[in-house]
Amino acid sequence: MAKERIVTRTATPGESAVEGAAATRAVRASDAYIAEIRPKRLQEYIGQKELVERLRIAITAAKKRGDAMEHVLLHGPPGLGKTTIAHVIAEEMGSRAFVTSGPALTKAGDLVGTLTKMHANDVLFIDEIHRLPAAVEEYIYPAMEDRRIDFTLDSGMHAKVVTLNLEPFTMIGATTRAGLLTNALRSRFGIAHHLEFYNEADLQRILQRATGILSMTGVDADALAAIACRSRGTPRIAIRLLRRVRDYAQVMGTGHCTAESVMKALALEGVDALGLDELDRKYLRVIAQTYGGGPVGLEAIAATLADDAATLEDAIEPYLLQLGFLARTRQGRCLTKSACEYLGVEFKSESLLGGS
Repeated sequence: MAKERIVTRTATPGESAVEGAAATRAVRASDAYIAEIRPKRLQEYIGQKELVERLRIAITAAKKRGDAMEHVLLHGPPGLGKTTIAHVIAEEMGSRAFVTSGPALTKAGDLVGTLTKMHANDVLFIDEIHRLPAAVEEYIYPAMEDRRIDFTLDSGMHAKVVTLNLEPFTMIGATTRAGLLTNALRSRFGIAHHLEFYNEADLQRILQRATGILSMTGVDADALAAIACRSRGTPRIAIRLLRRVRDYAQVMGTGHCTAESVMKALALEGVDALGLDELDRKYLRVIAQTYGGGPVGLEAIAATLADDAATLEDAIEPYLLQLGFLARTRQGRCLTKSACEYLGVEFKSESLLGGS
């Protein structure tokens, strides 16, 4: 009989009270029908060695004490495994993971409904925790420190404070913008870690493991290396590209994934040898052609591209900075010499110094 897994999520604000507003709904799924690429245990987790070691020590110590693990804050670019780590911690602790997000917790009742359903040592994972409303965040403080919530009923002279005691639990917060967290919230996490981009060797190991889970056969090592170097140091992107290569090989080839099929498949996706897609190239070309290589403000770039500035800052710029294609100065964004060579345009060294 296939083992069942409990996945939980917080009801969205659009759901009625009968449908489970401000509550967490459990969805059972059979492992026989869902091939999950995400690792379940720490020993299966690839990369982020320092974080894995810190978590192993914390989890082992918590289990010896018979208590919940310390609260954890994970920050870094999207796609590096923050959600996966939350589920791994829950699995290692032998507990359940309750998943929600900052925007979904619109009022205090949403948080109370989730916390009161949790059992001892359960994990509450809040994605985009920097977007928590201030009114909800105030309820989190006593929950994290004292394992209780003081919930106010009614208002005015009829107001009544009800104290709800909570089971010991672990809160895991994830954010791509740690600087937007309040100091009061950040200081209540016992473990805080910044997730780094993955190197190509770790990405190849992740891809190798994924080919087995996806039942892919006849995959060349050169093909995995070609995908890894185009994955922007991000496992989520690596798995997405692997699936696109698998589809291309099945439809346009013999089903055998080679380095050649990788290049052809990813050319259709608009992904080049450095892992840059069309939006990345548009971003670079706007700075080079419209703004003379910079400096230029992010809002101006976003307006020119008709895109959101936060999206560019969170999804586009981190990898360009990692490649050394982009420089952030007080005057704005500037292209580096490497970026100009990539685009085939003249490099203006004075732009990095804030010149015209």
